[in-house]
Amino acid sequence: MIFTASRRAVLGASLAIPALAYAPILRAAQSDLSQLSDMTGAAKPITSAERLERIARAQALMEANDIAAVVIEPGASLTYFTGVEWGRSERVTGAVLPREGEPLIVTPFFEEPSVRETLDIPVQLRVWQEDESPLALIAAWLHERNLASGRLGIEETARFFVADGLAALLPQMRTVSADPVVRALRMHKSASEIALMQLATDVTMAAYRWTWPRVEAGMTGAQISALMSGATRALGGTPQFSLALVGEASAYPHGSRQVHRIADGEVLLMDCGCAVHGYESDVSRTFSYGSIRADVARVWETVARGQGIVFDAAQIGTPAGRVDDAVRAFYESMGYGPGYALPGLSHRTGHGIGMDGHEPINLVRGEETPLAPGMCFSNEPGIYLPGRFGVRLEDCIYMTESGPNWFSQPPASIENPI
Repeated sequence: MIFTASRRAVLGASLAIPALAYAPILRAAQSDLSQLSDMTGAAKPITSAERLERIARAQALMEANDIAAVVIEPGASLTYFTGVEWGRSERVTGAVLPREGEPLIVTPFFEEPSVRETLDIPVQLRVWQEDESPLALIAAWLHERNLASGRLGIEETARFFVADGLAALLPQMRTVSADPVVRALRMHKSASEIALMQLATDVTMAAYRWTWPRVEAGMTGAQISALMSGATRALGGTPQFSLALVGEASAYPHGSRQVHRIADGEVLLMDCGCAVHGYESDVSRTFSYGSIRADVARVWETVARGQGIVFDAAQIGTPAGRVDDAVRAFYESMGYGPGYALPGLSHRTGHGIGMDGHEPINLVRGEETPLAPGMCFSNEPGIYLPGRFGVRLEDCIYMTESGPNWFSQPPASIENPI
């Protein structure tokens, strides 16, 4: 998963670049775009105090799970704890969270100034030269801290060569999953995290409201995506993906490379999200351009009912998989499925969301993790009719002590889709 971009990410990138490939569309809309203003100016990024609190909670979980230290590579989890925003390459930059005391960050000598630009907490930062081993540096540090025995937690996205290399250098340690620490923390969002996700959602909804009236007959999905991404940037969000699936392409959850154009009565399924200070939104809407076909309206209304079933089923203490079961049972009663079969709902009902567009917890059959306050996930029980069209309505939910709340309100009707 960490090495291969998802189909939606690949297609989203191809459809959302559009500054060069779809420059004429954006130039034509420039006067309208110039009327949009940045909505994110008052956004409050995650503070260093909150990151330090996260580390303290991680250390308590390490103690409870008998884990001596946790190794984290660049990505959302590294940023979550340290603020460091970095990419992965063969040159290892990473962090080690010890059971007590300050974390360690290792990075190439020549990268240290750049790494410090986003570092947000006190750490022990050690550098390695091109002829040295960063893994040996980590192993030596663990020995210094008397942490070179017991269990070494490996964050779930870390690469094999990192885990394998550390295992060889630390024969008295056993590598284990760091999920009881890292996943357990990231799955439950704080009020400040939820506020950033709410703002990202507000940006996405504002971009939808700007884009939909500007869709015209003859446009391709890529051109519509360009408008959506342009509006998102103008409103202060960083576009993460912008799918616009026209006609038959909407029957396939992440689209098709076939080019379809908007025409009267055609379905347009859009799946778009942005980030604000690293926290993401994810909202899908299905439109009918011009006239509304009866078959499209029926499926749209069924999906809208499905969203309501998901929301009602998502209660504190309910195993996440039961939510998927509830909407799937309803769809089967309507003649779809069974299970994940088509025509019907071929993907999970929802995925967790936060710093990553897809992260735990998932609403999928068999997932026994109980829903708890702070969990955030999508509600997207789409219905897909291969060769014809698909309908997906997606709004994300965050769990409170008293139950689910919407980040964005589901649409009222196919006639009033945003």
